[in-house]
Amino acid sequence: MTETVATVPKASPVSRAALLAYLLLIVYASWYPFSGWHNQGLSPLIFLEHVSMPRYWTKFDAIINVVGYVPFGVLIVYSLYPRVKGLGGFLLACVLGVLTSGLMEAVQTYLPSRVSSNLDFFTNAAGSCIGAALGALTVHKLLDQSHLYRLRQRWFAQHASQGLVLLALWPFAQIYPQSFLFGHGQLLPILSDWLSLLLDSEIDLASYVRPDAVLTVEQYWLSETIITACGMVGAALTLLCLMRRPAPRATLVLALIGAAVAVKALASALLFSPENAFVWVTPGAQGGFVIGAIMLAGLAFAPHVAQRRLAALTLILSLLIVNTTPANPYFVATLQTWVQGKFLNFNGAAQFLSLLWPFFAVWFLWLPSHKLNKL
Repeated sequence: MTETVATVPKASPVSRAALLAYLLLIVYASWYPFSGWHNQGLSPLIFLEHVSMPRYWTKFDAIINVVGYVPFGVLIVYSLYPRVKGLGGFLLACVLGVLTSGLMEAVQTYLPSRVSSNLDFFTNAAGSCIGAALGALTVHKLLDQSHLYRLRQRWFAQHASQGLVLLALWPFAQIYPQSFLFGHGQLLPILSDWLSLLLDSEIDLASYVRPDAVLTVEQYWLSETIITACGMVGAALTLLCLMRRPAPRATLVLALIGAAVAVKALASALLFSPENAFVWVTPGAQGGFVIGAIMLAGLAFAPHVAQRRLAALTLILSLLIVNTTPANPYFVATLQTWVQGKFLNFNGAAQFLSLLWPFFAVWFLWLPSHKLNKL
């Protein structure tokens, strides 16, 4: 006689890592540009005191506010499962969503460049509740019984949860306009601007690292090639070192790179104009793409330890070069046509992701959990 063993529901580390990442994006989008903090003599809860709607608002803003918080509500429910589930998970997710929305609006009263409003609060809270309802309806099927969950267990190592969330964000890191394809983490120009404002003097940190700032065409082309190749190889090797043997390596790596390229083209078309969708396809980017593909073909079946170390090395090399290479003048000219408008908040979150993604990736690759990887 066969005995049926009940499957015990398990918590989802992927959902919790995704929730943390999404919360950070919400914070950055809500409080961007993080400057001019001071007490304006207003109550932090002033947005709740206004009964009428704000004078200036659009349907686009309202829809974006609702849609932006739906994944947040879903992820809260998934992160609470199985400790809190059913109606309790739904209600707790709603409460946490409302509190988060209120906190974002309350802090905006200390930012002169931001305006807190009851419309933003209610639409964000509504998005969280809609997401919580969707999460409560799908959590059992998606986390316990789904084909996707079984593939996750079969294809990826147990410790891969944070890495999978990180890699899922990599294509979205392409949204913010960058000087180089896959050239994330360009912090020196931003730090230079902050120091210049702080010290009331022109500061260029890149000039200290690389005094000879004027590059020949060949040197610039070489830098761009290395940045593109290292960025692509670093992300792809991070994915490869998380996979078990049965995983379709080539298909998953091609899907990751293809998603990044598609997002890059779509973002360029939307933020600038359709004819600029492929403005980033330069000779240096093409050369880097070819070199990166050759490197990945040779490293696809290397030991996971080697893949992890090379992933960290290529990302660090990309960071060093991208922060010491002057911006492409053609890119700067194209950037002048960028009118951020209603995408201002969204662009703040996209910039945050583009700047910090390689640092998070290097941190993840450095974690000791990789040493326990048994594939």
